[in-house]
Amino acid sequence: MLSVENLESGYGSSRVLFGISLSIQSGEVVTMLGRNGMGKTTTVHTLLGIVQPTAGHISFHGQPIAGLQPYRICRLGIGLVPEGRQITPNLTVEENLVATARGPGPWVLSEVYRLFPRLKERRRFMGAQLSGGEQQMLAISRALLTNPRLLILDEATEGLAPLIREEIWRCIWELKKRGQSILIIDKNIDALTQIADRHYIIEKGRVIWQGSSAQLQAHPELSQRHLGV
Repeated sequence: MLSVENLESGYGSSRVLFGISLSIQSGEVVTMLGRNGMGKTTTVHTLLGIVQPTAGHISFHGQPIAGLQPYRICRLGIGLVPEGRQITPNLTVEENLVATARGPGPWVLSEVYRLFPRLKERRRFMGAQLSGGEQQMLAISRALLTNPRLLILDEATEGLAPLIREEIWRCIWELKKRGQSILIIDKNIDALTQIADRHYIIEKGRVIWQGSSAQLQAHPELSQRHLGV
């Protein structure tokens, strides 16, 4: 589904990525792991055209997308749940959802309300009136309503209370059961190894390890050395 080869990018004269390569198959859940500042979000922004690559290749379902404008990449079927949620505070929950909804596809308003009943209860609340956890539910639902073939979650549960984190992981489990392809950035290694198929560890703009959940669990020194846990 997604193939990234020798990707390089950065900001101005400052290079951040040094030959990143990764892939995601249809129906896979894949993670990017690493400490803050190692290039994970820059990788996501380069995949989405927010940051332009300086070298390398990106293809999505066999189509080259490196250098395309972000709206074109989104229309091809990549949805983002951004770090910090970035919902529109002066729109209601329902207005936030329908503003960017796009079909055809399985995700319609009633389906995201079924996934997150709390959003239905608060559908007339303004975005600014929601808790952090509710805003994250809204950000995930907003991305799903674009009916993405690949969903990217940048810092999926950062800063959320434990009960809300469980709700987010439940949602991701359900998406996996539906066959949704997902790329996740998060720091909760225990939860990620339970749900993800494969992992990439990023350090200083390079992939320094990749493998399955079983392989990651078998080498706890990787987490201690590279993930700060």
